[in-house]
Amino acid sequence: QVQLVESGGGLVQPGGSMRLSCAASGILLRLHNMGWYRQAPGKERELVAVSPSGGSTNYADSVKGRFTMSRDLPKNTVYLQMNSLKPEDTAVYYCNAARPPYLGGGDYWGKGTLVTVSS
Repeated sequence: QVQLVESGGGLVQPGGSMRLSCAASGILLRLHNMGWYRQAPGKERELVAVSPSGGSTNYADSVKGRFTMSRDLPKNTVYLQMNSLKPEDTAVYYCNAARPPYLGGGDYWGKGTLVTVSS
């Protein structure tokens, strides 16, 4: 059974930092295109960062220069380091693992972790 489990969310003050983790089981992250998405209250889910398997990571303009996505292959975990956080970063953050077409396509989602940026 495939599981993506996000952790690391919580309350942080504006300007602070936070690191989210996404631990995978049942799949090998090195074979998948990984992404972080977020959904703020009353808004649609949006892409934060996407890391193709073996490719460069792309970031939404709103987080470029502040957020960094990385993979720890031995731990089968991806991270999202978030710095200089702003109130508008408040959202539920979701991890996504997308299978490349040569593996049959489709994707998996975690249940999300809430990040609240507030003083």
